Amino acid sequence: MNLTDRQDPPSDKLSARQRKILNSLIKEYIDLAEPISSDLLNKKCSLDISPATIRNELQELTEQGYVSQPHTSAGRVPTEKGYKFFIEITFSKNTQQFPNFISREVELAKQKIEKELKLAQELTNSLTQISTILSYTKIHNKDTIFEMLKIIGPSQATYDKNMSLINRLIREL
Repeated sequence: MNLTDRQDPPSDKLSARQRKILNSLIKEYIDLAEPISSDLLNKKCSLDISPATIRNELQELTEQGYVSQPHTSAGRVPTEKGYKFFIEITFSKNTQQFPNFISREVELAKQKIEKELKLAQELTNSLTQISTILSYTKIHNKDTIFEMLKIIGPSQATYDKNMSLINRLIREL
């Protein structure tokens, strides 16, 4: 169906609160790509309702087919019907918004990729520096295996700085 040939949106049966919850859930799911819990929605989306109320509304949305729950203890994920709702609501007021929305999303994706590439470059640089200051020796005798790892060259402060950078980069990835 073309957006300009729209009929009534499939979400007519949803309350305003359910629409807000579903919209927030889909946005979070797009960002995180993992099931979204009621606690996460409550913390990140400023819905001004309790997690229990969110859970009850999510159960209704599940029964109506807008979201599904991969397993009992998981959060919810949008279904095809949920995504259709998101597109209808997002672009129903003005179909001219769609190209702008796509452009914004592409730009955000490019920024994320550039950030990840920069982190990978920093990590590679640090690993390269560290690998040049490590010496590993392994000697086999009849009855003994002797192993030694030795830091050569730069000061302990340089080593600590590199390890700190690597730890930060790993946390960010």
